[in-house]
Amino acid sequence: MTIWMIVKALIYILLAPIIGGLMSGLDRVFSARMQGRQGPPIIQPFYDVNKLLHKQTTVVNGIQVLFVTVYLIFTIFTGSLFFAGGDMLLVFFALSMSEVMLVLAAFSTNGPYSIMGAQRELLQMMCYEPMTLLVAIGFYYANGSFMVDDLIHSEIPAIAQIPGFFIGFVFILIIKLRKSPFDLSTSHHMHQEMVKGLTTDLSGSNLALVEIAEWYDLVLMLGIVGMFFITNNPISRVWALIAVAVVFFLETLIDNLFPRVKYKTMLIVTWSVILAFAGTNLLILNVLK
Repeated sequence: MTIWMIVKALIYILLAPIIGGLMSGLDRVFSARMQGRQGPPIIQPFYDVNKLLHKQTTVVNGIQVLFVTVYLIFTIFTGSLFFAGGDMLLVFFALSMSEVMLVLAAFSTNGPYSIMGAQRELLQMMCYEPMTLLVAIGFYYANGSFMVDDLIHSEIPAIAQIPGFFIGFVFILIIKLRKSPFDLSTSHHMHQEMVKGLTTDLSGSNLALVEIAEWYDLVLMLGIVGMFFITNNPISRVWALIAVAVVFFLETLIDNLFPRVKYKTMLIVTWSVILAFAGTNLLILNVLK
């Protein structure tokens, strides 16, 4: 079993950046079509990262490089733990640590835009972190375990018992994937008044590492979406893939439909959705138990 877990982790480490890069390219294609443009080829993200890797890297200080590197390592570790079938709570705690590393990298530069982006990133973490913890709790209520390997062998899909948690998680993915209207700290689009905000002072290979980490993170987030549908029935994998595709398209659609909001609106709307859906679902589970 331990060897199989290692194999699954290695598969994630090798395939996640390829899948994540292709999905990032697909996101650009969808966005271009929605805006009536031709758009770049689907493999454009790989061209971009390759170009960054061959560019001169301007480093503000040595600690910045350390934080960016640790951010990538923590992100890879988090996804590896999840796809190897590890503890869901540990997955989300490690995920939080990876985000903290990126925030510290931005703070270490002392650049005004980076610091502003880091502050906004902390506000965004205040919005989505409670929901990620609730998701782990929801899976435990649904199947009696925090272990991913146990959850995927359940008889009933988690979505049947915790639909409110699913809605809440899909909602906070807008923040986690840096989609409008909640792309306050940094954005994939050029409508930000801070340009790139959190990553303004990153360049060359450092910025490439951040892009690669986001590919790993994208695969992890969509993997968690699929977890709501997977059971011991092999057919459930098909339903999980369909759900992932629908959620991915929905996130891109929302990104292109809604204008960016202020942080106060983000806090109010996000916590309201979490309380309304996940909170109510948790209350019902407690009553039924």
